[in-house]
Amino acid sequence: MKIVIDDKIPYLHGQVERLFDEVVSLPGAAIGPADVRDADALMVRTRTRCDRRLLEGSRVRFVATATIGYDHLDTAWLDAAGIGWTNCPGCNATSVAQYVESAVILMEREGLLSPRGSVAGIVGAGHVGGAVAGVLRTRGYEVLLNDPPREAAEGGDDWHTLEEIAERCDVVTLHTPLTRDGRWPTYHLAGERFFNRCSRCPVVINAARGAVVDTAALLRAMDEDRVRGAVIDTWEGEPDISRELLKNAFLATPHIAGYSADGKANASRMALEAVCRHFGRPADFTILPPPLPETTPMQGDDRKLWLYDPRRDSDALKAAPEKFEWLRGHYPLRREK
Repeated sequence: MKIVIDDKIPYLHGQVERLFDEVVSLPGAAIGPADVRDADALMVRTRTRCDRRLLEGSRVRFVATATIGYDHLDTAWLDAAGIGWTNCPGCNATSVAQYVESAVILMEREGLLSPRGSVAGIVGAGHVGGAVAGVLRTRGYEVLLNDPPREAAEGGDDWHTLEEIAERCDVVTLHTPLTRDGRWPTYHLAGERFFNRCSRCPVVINAARGAVVDTAALLRAMDEDRVRGAVIDTWEGEPDISRELLKNAFLATPHIAGYSADGKANASRMALEAVCRHFGRPADFTILPPPLPETTPMQGDDRKLWLYDPRRDSDALKAAPEKFEWLRGHYPLRREK
């Protein structure tokens, strides 16, 4: 049995080789039809588009993406072709929450935000959005949740419209998948109409998918003082990102909000477990992140920034935006606690 794996999926070496007869590791963007023709399974990340062009005529029967998002999978075609697939919901929720909290701490220190009397809007209240809501409530922010699919499924009074989020919030943080059709498409969800309704000149954080935010509309809103600042981790057109938004963002990072070692280990484990489960193989492996760094006497926010300070990632991207993919592929060790 043969499996093809994105070579940037970590912590698999020495584990996956015991489970499959042949293991081929390749750069995700370079995986092509010839590489998968005689493969039984794929483990990918966001840089591999899994669709008819890649997989038609291949032996592949299962695709696991070691990511929460799965807009790089043509799920309709995979379903029609009888190819199973899975993503890893919640794998990096704590990591993204760490990223957002660290960004908020830095903005509080710069006077862009204050928890006193402030309202935070969470757009997309799944695993990640729920974790982000938790850390912001702990900091003292009132939190409003927007998630129409969950609202329709669960009911209740805890939900707020996107218009309410725009009108009432001092910080808006986005955590939705990217969808272009269906009842609640998220493509350019934060666009001209949204920003025109922003009455409190909020900070906008995008750690969802780049195209959930209309870059041109965000830049106009910033220029016209309808948005006071932006923290951008996911970008339209990655890796060819907007240099203007890069320059003007308070923090600009190369799609690494979920890149803690803990989140990566969770994703690798969940994806490999799914492959084993699909093919009826025992999941006889152990995937763990590297050991915790040395302890520090720092407490509170100082300790949180010691564990993860997003300025390092932002400075690196602003200095060399052409290295977007390299910065993702060579990301240093980061732990959550």
